Amino acid sequence: MTQKSIVIGVIPARYASQRLPAKALIDLFGKTMIQRVYEQVKKAALVDKVIVATDDERIERVVKNFGGEVLMTPEDIKSGSDRVAAVAEKIDGDIFVNIQGDEPLIAPEMIEQGIQLLIDDKSVQVGTLVKQIDSPLDIINPNIVKVVFDRNNFALYFSRSPIPFIRDEQEASIWLNYHTFYKHVGLYIYKRDFLSKYSNLPISELEKAEKLEQLRILEAGYKIKIGITNYDSIPIDTKEDVVRVKAILNRIS
Repeated sequence: MTQKSIVIGVIPARYASQRLPAKALIDLFGKTMIQRVYEQVKKAALVDKVIVATDDERIERVVKNFGGEVLMTPEDIKSGSDRVAAVAEKIDGDIFVNIQGDEPLIAPEMIEQGIQLLIDDKSVQVGTLVKQIDSPLDIINPNIVKVVFDRNNFALYFSRSPIPFIRDEQEASIWLNYHTFYKHVGLYIYKRDFLSKYSNLPISELEKAEKLEQLRILEAGYKIKIGITNYDSIPIDTKEDVVRVKAILNRIS
């Protein structure tokens, strides 16, 4: 009988966000954003434990107040995945899921779909999700990360630029007529052993250029398995995003 993998959901949460400081503590109808993310992850049936990984005592206090589990991690950690790696050094588990701390609407089914990538194929060390783009504006929006992948659904590249570039059609508004584009959903699933390798990799040149931590993995020669999802989520990066998410929460409550 195959032993079940222990899955740990980790939510990295920094206080000093550049675009929207203290966004983890933004109030969304009586609950902080970090609490709403935590509660969504708890609904994922494949997740055995949920931990908030933070560098700030204010976030730590809020998480403890709503009954969540929290682990303090060093302030100088550079990326969310590095923070997950720090958790993996202290917590037992086979699979670690990096869930963005700014996605209060993330679907539990999406998290389970990502985890299933590693359960179904034991050789996969890293997995993530993508969703088909249906708006031409998303293709040219640098805040929406695009991804291309091979026939076996392994990532070739992630970029803030449009990829692929449709050379023979100058009007980007009709590029969707020529190719199927995908956006990256910021959810990473790691085998425990890989996380120790990841944390020892130097920050890569591509990662520096695009400010995308997953490029460190590709540039070092490792593979990332891609799952295509129909679910979507809305990360909160700006005040306008807060208004948008509140409108959705108000509609579904």
